[in-house]
Amino acid sequence: MTELVPIPSPGIPVFFGTPGDPVVVIVHDIYGRLPGLVSFAEALASRGLRVAVVDLYDGVCTVDTPTAQGLMGNLDIGTALAEIDDAIAGAQESGDEKVALVGFSLGGWLALLHAQAGAADAVVAYYASLAPQDHGVIPCPVLLHWAETDEWDAGEEPEPFVSRLKDHGTPVTEHRYIGTRHSFANASLPGKVDAQAAALAFARTAVFLEKHLKE
Repeated sequence: MTELVPIPSPGIPVFFGTPGDPVVVIVHDIYGRLPGLVSFAEALASRGLRVAVVDLYDGVCTVDTPTAQGLMGNLDIGTALAEIDDAIAGAQESGDEKVALVGFSLGGWLALLHAQAGAADAVVAYYASLAPQDHGVIPCPVLLHWAETDEWDAGEEPEPFVSRLKDHGTPVTEHRYIGTRHSFANASLPGKVDAQAAALAFARTAVFLEKHLKE
């Protein structure tokens, strides 16, 4: 199997849903914009959301973890945040100003980092947090999905991260999924995905987004 997989529209956000609906920007994990994100985006779009899925790896994705770690290591954070900005702008061209970010692992970290700028009305992060040196005030509601078993760098553990959010006054909702490990919601990774937990997390994500973007 080829470790590096080319994908359509390299480096360009892929859009789903109706222009003018509230915007959701999805940021992939270290493996890149794998096909499983298409189903995720289409399911969100069916709920009346305009969904953009970014591609931070310029047309490359992989299911091989060492290869994915190499791709992540070459990622420029400033450029990645700018690409999220571009996806938001592209999705908002037809009207609705409300926007949310949904990120997975690396993408969750980027979504949380980006949300500190105040451009988002809500943010969802799957198995991702911020270390103290990266953490500023996030002025919008945050939904966090945690695996039961995970590994964290010093300072990025869920408990102190959530405490810092609450200390800043950020509304936080969190869920932990028993029996799961990191990447449990990535449908393109058969050895890692937990379909039942992923479905429950998606349902919670959809309700959260509808509440903060459409009510």
